[in-house]
Amino acid sequence: MRVLPLVFAAAAVAASPEAAAHLPSWMAEKGRGAWEAMQRSIRLAVAAGVKIALGTDAGVDTHGQNAREFELLVTVGGMSPMQAIQAGTMNAATLLGMERDVGSVEAGNLADLVAVPGDPLVDITTLQHPALVMKGGEVVLAP
Repeated sequence: MRVLPLVFAAAAVAASPEAAAHLPSWMAEKGRGAWEAMQRSIRLAVAAGVKIALGTDAGVDTHGQNAREFELLVTVGGMSPMQAIQAGTMNAATLLGMERDVGSVEAGNLADLVAVPGDPLVDITTLQHPALVMKGGEVVLAP
C-alpha cells in the first residue's frame, strides 16, 4: 500500500494566500510545487489501481478539517466517493495492521463510526459535517 502525503496541507498553501502568509516565501513556493506534483501523483496512482490510505499529520491548518481529504481525493484524485471512503476506513486500517479491529462495520470490531446528514456517495462533502461520532462504542460527538 502506498501512503500519499497529506493532500489538504498542500492544497491549502496553493489555494490560499492567507494560508501561505505565515510561511517563509521559500516554503510557500515549495508547497505550491508540491501541490502540482501531488495532483499528478494521486491521479496516476488512482488510475493504476494503487490502494491509497487517507491520513493526516495533524499539524496542518485548523484541527478537525481533515475530512476535506475525502473531497480532495474525489475532486483532484479522480476517486469515486466510495474509493475515498475506503481510503479513510479499511485501507487506512490495513496500512496500520488494525483491520481486524477497525476499518469496517463488523461484529467484534470497535465501534468507531461517523453519522452524517446526507449520502456521502452523492455528496462527499457531507463527511465534513458529522452529526454523530462514536469511538470504541462511546458517543463522543452528538447534537
